[in-house]
Amino acid sequence: MISLQQLRLVSRTGTLLIALMAHRFAVGAEATVQTDLISATIGDIELKLDLHLPPNGISQGDQPLIVWVHGGAWRAGSKSDLPLAALAAGGYPIASVDYRLSTTAKFPAQVHDLKAAIRYLRGNSKKLGIHADRIVIAGSSAGGHLAALVGTSNGSRDLEGTIGDDLRQSSAVQGIVSFYGMSNLTTILDQSTPHGLKVRVPALDLLLGGQPKDQPELARLASPVFHVSAASPPLLLFHGDQDPQAPINQSHELQGKYEEAGLHCDFVVLHGSAHGGKEFFDDQRLAILRKFMGQLAKPSQ
Repeated sequence: MISLQQLRLVSRTGTLLIALMAHRFAVGAEATVQTDLISATIGDIELKLDLHLPPNGISQGDQPLIVWVHGGAWRAGSKSDLPLAALAAGGYPIASVDYRLSTTAKFPAQVHDLKAAIRYLRGNSKKLGIHADRIVIAGSSAGGHLAALVGTSNGSRDLEGTIGDDLRQSSAVQGIVSFYGMSNLTTILDQSTPHGLKVRVPALDLLLGGQPKDQPELARLASPVFHVSAASPPLLLFHGDQDPQAPINQSHELQGKYEEAGLHCDFVVLHGSAHGGKEFFDDQRLAILRKFMGQLAKPSQ
């Protein structure tokens, strides 16, 4: 017969074992990352992405693949700038993508690179261990601009490009998320603060090879508001109403185009927030993002 003392020892040991197992799961519950996957090559330039997969490849249901586009005024930043890493640990696969910066290549090279990455992910989905039928493209600042442009320009000959080995794959996405991104390069300077002009004028020179007034057709081609159509996918916007670099009117313009077309657009205004900050990626905002992605329908087969 087991004594009371022995029962207490077993109970304490069992509790300790459960606690240790929970600790091990919590420590190990991190996304696995495949780094520097080459999506395409252009001359001697290798376009790379990092693939963040849920722990043990386990996702929470049938989650879409997120393609993340970093910011940096089109001239800086890298795929290592990923504020959504917590989503990968929580069950969402994420591909964080590099693209040619404006110091290396002018627009529309950046969009060509991103569409090539999407085609690569679809063409190699089985090998990579992902489902790529539903893709949400998301980005912040200049990355938000590029994400919106990729998402609204499906089928554009000028923006599709011919980069990569997966040209038969679709570059269409099923959702767009823009964190404080730009949407209309023909109006952004008129809306900008003096601080914003110091950032955007030289950035646009590098991106377009001149200012929008001097490159009007290219500026329109680079502006998501001019690509919105009945086929544009659902859109989620986050923007701070005190943004000194990317005026909130840029998101209002894109929202307006979506409403005119009768399309789904959610707009989250962060009152008192400027250009970026931890509050854009806190639990409250990530919950909104998860809800948005959960509402996306699968593309028709």
